[in-house]
Amino acid sequence: MMSERMFRRVILLVLDSVGIGEMPDADQYGDQGSDTLGHLLAFRPLQVPNLRRYGLANIKPVALPPVETPQGAFGRAAIASAGKDTTTGHWEIAGIITDTPFPTYPNGFPQEIIEAFERAIGRKVLGNKPASGTEIIKELGEEHLRTGYPIVYTSADSVFQIAAHEEIISREELYRMCEIARQLLQGRHRVGRVIARPFVGMPGNFRRTEGRRDYAVDPPSSTLLDLLKDSGWETVAVGKTGSIFNHRGFIREIPASNNMAAIEGTLLAMRETAAGLIFVNLVDFDTLYGHRNDVEGYARALEAFDARLPEIEAHLREDDMLLLTADHGCDPTTPSTDHSREYVPILAYGARVHQGVDLGIRHSLADIGQTIAENFGLRLSVGESFLAEITARPRTR
Repeated sequence: MMSERMFRRVILLVLDSVGIGEMPDADQYGDQGSDTLGHLLAFRPLQVPNLRRYGLANIKPVALPPVETPQGAFGRAAIASAGKDTTTGHWEIAGIITDTPFPTYPNGFPQEIIEAFERAIGRKVLGNKPASGTEIIKELGEEHLRTGYPIVYTSADSVFQIAAHEEIISREELYRMCEIARQLLQGRHRVGRVIARPFVGMPGNFRRTEGRRDYAVDPPSSTLLDLLKDSGWETVAVGKTGSIFNHRGFIREIPASNNMAAIEGTLLAMRETAAGLIFVNLVDFDTLYGHRNDVEGYARALEAFDARLPEIEAHLREDDMLLLTADHGCDPTTPSTDHSREYVPILAYGARVHQGVDLGIRHSLADIGQTIAENFGLRLSVGESFLAEITARPRTR
């Protein structure tokens, strides 16, 4: 039976890469001093009034005045898993602690992998190195047009990416190549994602298209999404969330290739979902700005997101909870273009969320998933719920 304090819907927004300060083990990852939000707020005054009134500046000291009584509950969470990538962060939110990080390839993929892939697709490849997706097609796009060889590259993430011009290699053929790569990359080379990166245009004016497709791996055990779906709750993925879980555990997926499309998808899901979880990834912070060390772009993206929050609030019902968090950091002010090992913010907002509750420092992102699970009468194997903290009336001191 549904508790009178139960949230009938939870809207979970993951601000991809919006970390809030280095974790104690950041030095083991080369991320000493990283602080994505802190450094952005120090870079210039940010106009984020909605995040501020939820309690963003109350989480820890930053160059933004805290509010006396935040309208939401606020805190931050550590990452208990080994690693600092998108898959690891999202899986931990959903109740899976990753003990062994996904493999990365700072020097490119080993020759045996590349040779096996070339034999399977019947073509040579170009690249095979870490690179920005826009830069590598600028560098190798013309040679790709001349030879017909696909461009293979990676990043600081655990990814095997294949770029191809749509007039040279069709999307369908590119997707087939990705499926081949996914089958090859097993065992110790089991990367988190294989990604198709189609592009169009001419030399000097190449641009990536909306045909991106991710080929992930199945989570190793049952997740929050599986439990919710199997229990009859609606589970909706917006943006790349579905692909991160290899499309498992969702009854519906709404595609969105950028932040604004993801917000539109969220509003659509809120109009059409009666009860359950809407799980959204806002990708631009990471892909467009964090990895490119674009500090001003990152700042503007946060302001643009904040400006859309009133629209989301307007669609909230009395028994909804809006949860904001992140999956890792990606500090654009540091020399590195890699993700950073950081705490992530937690902001909870809604008519039934008691205002001004300080959630402190949570030991794991799984606390978020456990809170959602408890709300729907379920339980994950890891994580400590903070549902009682945000729904019980605070004690007077």
